[in-house]
Amino acid sequence: MTDVFTTPEGHRIAYKKRAGSGPGVLFLHGLHSDMNGDKAEALDAWAAEKGRAFLRFDCSGHGESSEAYPDTSIADWYADAKAVLNDLAEGPQVLVGSSMGGWLALLLAREFPEKVAALVTVAAAPDFTEDGYFASFTEEQKTLLMEQGYVDLQYGPQPYRIMKKFIVDGRDHFVMRDPLPLKMPVRLLQGSEDRSVPPDWAVKLFHHADGRNIRLTMVKGADHRFSAPENIELIKATLDEVLA
Repeated sequence: MTDVFTTPEGHRIAYKKRAGSGPGVLFLHGLHSDMNGDKAEALDAWAAEKGRAFLRFDCSGHGESSEAYPDTSIADWYADAKAVLNDLAEGPQVLVGSSMGGWLALLLAREFPEKVAALVTVAAAPDFTEDGYFASFTEEQKTLLMEQGYVDLQYGPQPYRIMKKFIVDGRDHFVMRDPLPLKMPVRLLQGSEDRSVPPDWAVKLFHHADGRNIRLTMVKGADHRFSAPENIELIKATLDEVLA
């Protein structure tokens, strides 16, 4: 059953909450995804089987939550995630962050380490607004973005608009440019055939993060979705391990 929660910023966030034992598991979805994706559904079934508390939600501009996507950015999505962690989740959580959700999970773990029992990322995309999007722009596109407030990219039959806010807000939420202490157990899962998040980003994150219990698993042949049956089983096994 989907419920709705209003954040301090006024965003109406759709969420699904399963009661169970703690630490609970909080799932953070990726860009242009939502709380009903393959990984989230599979983990909800896993939580039901284990009797584990499980919480998932749609960031603003995604799924069933309020706001129009072009008007949102990592600042909004992080504000949503903070509100969910602080006001909806009960007790410490194991964060599972997929792609953009991995960036959100890292931000949460840095700001609220006492509320994060463990961290599992799947194809984490920290700082992707800068290192993925802005870094790929031509000088002309960069100038256009900053001067007119947006730039249109041609990824298919329809142009894809990137707003200045999307890039500028990202710069206020970097995790790869400053110290990243992660004192909780951290498991980084990454596919070698990921065409959206370069596999070497996971290696850079592994070396950049500061903690004694950080492990990186590179899965040969896995793509960005990381939703093949064996990939899902690895996520579940990883959760079993950090929760043991």
